[in-house]
Amino acid sequence: MREALALAQSPQAPYGENPRVGCLIVDPSGSVVGRGFHRGAGTPHAEVAALANAGARAQGATAVVTLEPCRHTGRTGPCTDALLAAGVAHVVFAQDDPTAAAGGGADVLRAAGVSVESGVLADEAAMVNEEWTVAVTRGRPFVTWKAAVSLDGRVAGADGGPTPITGAEARMQVHALRARVGAIVVGSGTVLVDDPALTVRTAEPTPGPPLLRVVVGSRTIPPSARVLDDAAPTLLTDERDPGRLLDDLYARGVRHVLLEGGPTLAAAFLAARVIDRIEWYVAPVLLGDGPVALPVGDDAAKHGHAPVGVDVVTVEAVGEDVHVVGRVRYAQDEDEER
Repeated sequence: MREALALAQSPQAPYGENPRVGCLIVDPSGSVVGRGFHRGAGTPHAEVAALANAGARAQGATAVVTLEPCRHTGRTGPCTDALLAAGVAHVVFAQDDPTAAAGGGADVLRAAGVSVESGVLADEAAMVNEEWTVAVTRGRPFVTWKAAVSLDGRVAGADGGPTPITGAEARMQVHALRARVGAIVVGSGTVLVDDPALTVRTAEPTPGPPLLRVVVGSRTIPPSARVLDDAAPTLLTDERDPGRLLDDLYARGVRHVLLEGGPTLAAAFLAARVIDRIEWYVAPVLLGDGPVALPVGDDAAKHGHAPVGVDVVTVEAVGEDVHVVGRVRYAQDEDEER
């Protein structure tokens, strides 16, 4: 199963509308005779790829797969049918499929006489597809809020204009983060002030569909803005309700959103309780004045964002900066638990 998980995380396995899945076919002697992973929407699922690699050797073998084999017909046929047609005798999988359409494949296989074992390294498998799992469970994209701040919490200098805050290593890590999402969301103010490209700039090309750039706001974006070039598709929208915006992006196949907007947009997403994770880069600089990461005073009251908790996952040095990753915990969730 660990080898299957490694296959699921192959550099050629894209992040996107579908989960990242790996599969091994193991013959009765214990030898691996087939390997496969999912290469993106519309391509063969991991089980089908591994069965093709195994050929006739799949007869009587065991399929080890990181996600419960699907039982539905989408752009490709059911993996349960492929496993049965190949004569696989035993299936071991890690994570249950949380979707109504595809889940339940284990029961289909058992009913056909296949021995099935589930839950092997389930937690590790769930982390491989953490964002996808949350998205398909809730019916909206997983949202990561990324911000770069000074030690005194500023996101720009006193003039509010473009202010380099973090170092080169942190900026490269942000591009790697962008490569794992389906859309970047910013406000029109950010585009007018910073003129960002909002693209992925890494040494290696990233597999999967192009990143969608989303600009929220009613202000006119000049045709010369870099966000309107042909490097990636761009959606201009005046939809101010984060919930409705996320519903639209989910319908477009986006399962993970990176929020890179300014304080106003971040406050709106927090007020809507739709930010799931933060990734903050804290730079060793004191700007002294300038906008902060969230509105304060009367602006904060206007946006209505309540205090939230953050369960810190990791804290690490990235060059000269500090990278903090945490899961957002809303006060109402805690009240409901009590």
